[in-house]
Amino acid sequence: MLQPAMSDQSLNPPQRPLFWPIRLCKKLYFQVLVAVVIGALLGYYEPMLAQQFKPLGDVFIRAIKVVVTPIIFLTIVVGIATMGDMRRIASVGVKALIYFEIASTLALIIGMVVGNVWPVGHGINANPATLDSSAVSGYVSSAKHMTLVDFLVNIIPTTFVEPFVKGEILPVLFVAVLFGLALCKFGDRVKPLVALLEQAAAGLFGMVGIIMRFAPIGAFGAMAFTIGKFGIGTLINLGELVLAVYIVSILFVVLVLGAALRIAGFSLWKVLAHFKDEILVVFAATSAETMIPRSVEKLENIGVKKEVVGLVMPTGFSFNMDGTAIYMTMSVLFIAHATNIELSITQQLTILFVMLFTSKGAAGVTGGGFIALAATMPAIGVLPIAGLTLLIGVDRFMAEIRAATNLTSNIIATLVVGRWVGGVDYERALKVLDGKPVPDLVSEVGMTEAAVPPGLLPVAVAARV
Repeated sequence: MLQPAMSDQSLNPPQRPLFWPIRLCKKLYFQVLVAVVIGALLGYYEPMLAQQFKPLGDVFIRAIKVVVTPIIFLTIVVGIATMGDMRRIASVGVKALIYFEIASTLALIIGMVVGNVWPVGHGINANPATLDSSAVSGYVSSAKHMTLVDFLVNIIPTTFVEPFVKGEILPVLFVAVLFGLALCKFGDRVKPLVALLEQAAAGLFGMVGIIMRFAPIGAFGAMAFTIGKFGIGTLINLGELVLAVYIVSILFVVLVLGAALRIAGFSLWKVLAHFKDEILVVFAATSAETMIPRSVEKLENIGVKKEVVGLVMPTGFSFNMDGTAIYMTMSVLFIAHATNIELSITQQLTILFVMLFTSKGAAGVTGGGFIALAATMPAIGVLPIAGLTLLIGVDRFMAEIRAATNLTSNIIATLVVGRWVGGVDYERALKVLDGKPVPDLVSEVGMTEAAVPPGLLPVAVAARV
């Protein structure tokens, strides 16, 4: 007697949902938060031991940076080559630069205004003659090569591979745009090459997914080292400055960038919730560039077109450093208050003008915010270079909010500019941000099986294991 055929439901019985604490523990943002807390506690109670974990954070950052420049290159090239419209590319680039300049200038002005209203550093009465400037001599030396002319010249690399070797974002952007424009001219003749580059990008996104599994370990190592090396005591002594930078940065994101998002038709809180993993990792690792690949993935999944993401996101990390801008203006005024130097309105406006250029030269440089500050001080010729020594102990703590603000501002910039140029699938974006199911374009660890070319399917599958 024939047995009745088993239904698909009996073959694959529905799985019972996991208990909520287990579901929470599987979330990346929760794992990173726990790792940060454990690292901070270790740094506080065992500072010498905690400093030994610094390589964990360094290794994670280096592993991510291995794929940052190739992903940026491939994303831009494929996006431009498939779009094939040079006028639209120019339109996206120009509108992105306009947005960047407005946002960066607002960040500088707000930092300057708050620094005057809230005179952080007043009463320290530091004597510049007694400060040891040797501690900042290395930063000052690096800052000498951050002039506007040097910045513009360095956009063009000396060889094709140089920016990939050095991990420099802006030269990679330059090379990628040129290559993408060249492919546009050949049309169908280069379709196999474009398809191959798209497959290579899928493999790199798979690498990002594998590396991100170790994000909590990297966050633990970075936080343990920071607290162990610089200590809570240093933070308490200059806590008012750190607090002021944090408050202003958060308010800038909520009020200014939130308003820009609202005009574009998005909710700030939903956007922050969607990118919370990336923001938390950047906060702990103090390196915003490390989360460019993950942010690119998620922005494309939301529905932002590839060419918009490829042009706006990497360009923003040179021209839209809002967190760095806030830090620089407030730090300059802190040094002025701490050394009892009164700055006139004219001098402050001069500082503002100089920072419009020096803040952009900080892109891709280790300790870029501090180096940009060191480049600003001699240009204005009023404040003592030795005043930078007052910031050394707490710069690492401010680097965290600096990096998180820079990443957040560039994610928001991509969404706003995308809406401005008509480069966002708005209905899809709203569904994704609301947590509603939509067909995946790119998964959290790479492209989905449906989106991956057949020859690359094993790579995507391996990334999920």
